[in-house]
Amino acid sequence: MIDLKLLRENPDRVRASQRARGEDESVVDAILAAEEKQRSSLTAFEQLRAEQKSMGKQVAQAQGDEKQALLARTKEIAAQVKANQAAADEAAAELATLQRSIGNVIDEATPAGGEDDYVVLEEVGTPRDFAAEGFEPKDHLTLAEGLGALDMARGAKVSGSRFYFLKGVGARLEMAMLQLAMQRAIEAGFVPMITPTLVKTDILAGAGFIDHHAEEVYRLEADDLWLVGTSEVALAGYHADEILDLSQGPIRYAGQSTCYRREAGSYGKDTAGIIRVHQFNKIEMFVYCKPEEAAEEHQRLLGWEREMLDLMELPYRIIDTAAGDLGGPAARKFDCEAWVPTQGKHRELTSTSNCTTFQARRLKTRYRVDGGGTEVVATLNGTLATTRWIVAILENHQQADGSVVVPKALRPFIGLDVLTPA
Repeated sequence: MIDLKLLRENPDRVRASQRARGEDESVVDAILAAEEKQRSSLTAFEQLRAEQKSMGKQVAQAQGDEKQALLARTKEIAAQVKANQAAADEAAAELATLQRSIGNVIDEATPAGGEDDYVVLEEVGTPRDFAAEGFEPKDHLTLAEGLGALDMARGAKVSGSRFYFLKGVGARLEMAMLQLAMQRAIEAGFVPMITPTLVKTDILAGAGFIDHHAEEVYRLEADDLWLVGTSEVALAGYHADEILDLSQGPIRYAGQSTCYRREAGSYGKDTAGIIRVHQFNKIEMFVYCKPEEAAEEHQRLLGWEREMLDLMELPYRIIDTAAGDLGGPAARKFDCEAWVPTQGKHRELTSTSNCTTFQARRLKTRYRVDGGGTEVVATLNGTLATTRWIVAILENHQQADGSVVVPKALRPFIGLDVLTPA
């Protein structure tokens, strides 16, 4: 939820953020108008309530015509009190709706524009020259099926399109990758968490995942619960309505969960294989920190993501995502995109977002400050490993005979140096 104080004191910055996102900036004036309406209605309500209370004493002491006049005035005031209370409630509801319609104010360093307006910050590693090696690379689906690692056909038979079975070395590869990611997170000071994958509406809304993309989320209507697309949602709700002690530094969690996404509107895109599927597994980093520490913490999360990709021995690039391609809660987001040889382009493997105080303000998560007061915390998140990484691992480490060399860091966890065709 946007900070009303920021909007009130610096509306032009919020308008600029909306323009950079490609969204309606008139909502800023609508919010200011709704807030003024609520404030004036509450002021009138309080004044009338005070008059109503004082007139109660006057009525008790009055007699005759004076008492009748006072009773008439009391009735009139009661009606006005009710009207102003209704007006204040209506304005408050309108204000809440408008606040939820506006995304986080972007970081001033975030590039403006849409999906294609990202800025490449760095390229790491060099893609293999398969032509020089004398063979045409196979795509990840062909490789995985040859290894007996993936069964898309039976996944569709059991659950429908975009579901799959990871089996044999495919299952072992994913488990090894997730185990390594969790081990690295623990070594970096994260508390490991296995999180719920069903959450309440207020938690999903608080995390900012229901405002504009509810169609992406699976819902169990009978229970009023939602299947999460990332453990970020559950971890954002973990400290809802709490006051945290951040005197010892940021609080960091690493959540492991199965994730679900409807992929609404993506029909025809990446239908082959496991690039864009309805269910996958992920290790997600989540941090609570003081707002002034958030930018530095964001760089740390990016660093931990980079370390994991380096261990996977993948060529990748880091991009600064443009404002129009940010989710609502994010003020800034960095993506790490690995090179996928058969597609001839980079594909996202990780992202890390600085959500500043946007989520915590909705979820009423605060921290104790010097002097005994409280302030809203900042939250950040970042991917440390997920199923999609298998695509890049298989394609970048394949051999001419269809085998795949296992990255050295994964070998102790999977127990194999090379994956060989079944």
